[in-house]
Amino acid sequence: MGTPEFAVESLKILVENRYNVVGVITMPDKPSGRGHQIQSSAVKQYAISQKLPILQPEKLKDADFLDALKSLKADLQIVVAFRMLPEVVWDMPLYGTFNLHASLLPQYRGAAPINWAIINGEKETGATTFYLTHEIDTGKIILQEKLAISNTDNAGSVHDRLKLLGANLVKKTVDLLIKGKIDAVEQNQFISTNLILKSAPKIFKETCNIDISKDVESVYNFIRGMSPYPTAWIQLEFPNQPKKILLKVFEAERDYETHNLPIGTVVTDGKKFAKIALNDGFIVLKQVQVAGKKQMEIGELLRGIKPPKSTNREL
Repeated sequence: MGTPEFAVESLKILVENRYNVVGVITMPDKPSGRGHQIQSSAVKQYAISQKLPILQPEKLKDADFLDALKSLKADLQIVVAFRMLPEVVWDMPLYGTFNLHASLLPQYRGAAPINWAIINGEKETGATTFYLTHEIDTGKIILQEKLAISNTDNAGSVHDRLKLLGANLVKKTVDLLIKGKIDAVEQNQFISTNLILKSAPKIFKETCNIDISKDVESVYNFIRGMSPYPTAWIQLEFPNQPKKILLKVFEAERDYETHNLPIGTVVTDGKKFAKIALNDGFIVLKQVQVAGKKQMEIGELLRGIKPPKSTNREL
């Protein structure tokens, strides 16, 4: 059971290693993009290429879906980047249902674990397989593997490495189940009295707004954690423009030069660089995008809006 690209790798490793995949459950097709054309999920597209049976329920408690799911006679269900399942679904197979989660549980329970790990400046993350239960992301842990996060990684690069690591973890988990060697552990055994659990809630547009009252490291991590999707944004006022420009920021650098400028001041040569003053330095803009335009280097944007040669401009 899965929908996005992250889930494809796990399905692919099972198919290519000749496990008996009796069916695939994914989200219904939906309109996408500017033309609102009906688009199938990445998982469905791969399942079609492999001629696998596909179920796309609107409601997971629908009687017709439950009958169809039972008819597949699956011994095990695997969930990767899907939605919360009702007990009638996850309790159906003989060997239960396990989930692949893109964090080291119990840390970063929730919908966006990769993003929040980077936003919070973590140096490592990982993947966890665990049994589903009533509360989301709280079931017994089966296996975990760690993954280092460098200070130049973003959500996209960590996603791409984790989907491979996670797929291999899924295969290892299935192999252990087949051999009857699973020794799942309650998550509370990973929680000490001084451990602060961090969550990974769903990200909305307003969540992506860059907070310039924060320090350079925090803003830098925030931009990395939101890149390339859903992408951090900020509104900037440039000279010769009638209104502020909403700017998506895909890539930035840190500059710890001391200054006495007001927070939010934009320093630019109008040609090649622009940086935003924060309380302990600057965030240097590198890759950006404005509405209706492609992603571009900051220099291309600056030359397009033709700011004057004065170097300081307040947000």
